[in-house]
Amino acid sequence: MAKDLAIVLNSGSINSAVTTALAAQKHRLIMLHAEIAPQPGSRIRASYDQQVAHYKPYREHTLPMPFLAAVQPGTSPSSIASDPRISMATLAPQLLELIPLLSAAARYAAHYGAASIYLGLRIGGHGDELAQATEYIQIWNELLQLPCGQPELTIETPLLELEPWQVIDVGVQVSTPFERTWSCMDEGAEPCWACRGCRAREAAFMQAGKADPMKVVRRV
Repeated sequence: MAKDLAIVLNSGSINSAVTTALAAQKHRLIMLHAEIAPQPGSRIRASYDQQVAHYKPYREHTLPMPFLAAVQPGTSPSSIASDPRISMATLAPQLLELIPLLSAAARYAAHYGAASIYLGLRIGGHGDELAQATEYIQIWNELLQLPCGQPELTIETPLLELEPWQVIDVGVQVSTPFERTWSCMDEGAEPCWACRGCRAREAAFMQAGKADPMKVVRRV
């Protein structure tokens, strides 16, 4: 097993960026991005590309998953699985949508002999939901180790128990490039700062007592 390699699922979101920064402290990165319906000029895709440029991974791959568009129109599994703007009331759909992503990540882990799979799933301090998500990840660990032939392969979810403001705090500590992330629900040239995603992002930075680089960049 190549213990220095780790697979990182990255959607271009804040959680993805912080998770990638944490993984980079221990491993060489292989970044994966799920693409359901390619859209020219997509801000999520652009944010992922910017993060690739920042982290300079050992390898990076786009995972074409157009079949998911037929069953979940207008929804991106990669963003649902790792974006703080999504309500925890959607825990079951989040876990369901992780299945194809984890399966693809496992295949790449087996190919590269990677030691870990990192994803930015965040639940926070919700007792029952946190327990369910923890059990789900434990089951997936057991499911993947045998077929991958890697008994030490682990799925790492470093943000699982954190609140959004704590993600920001950790991200600052590990020098996360927040200006290369996208939280807005729209695809405009600039964040709208009015949608649910923007409001959640703004609240997280405010509660953490940190300045959002996206706003600083916008004012310059």
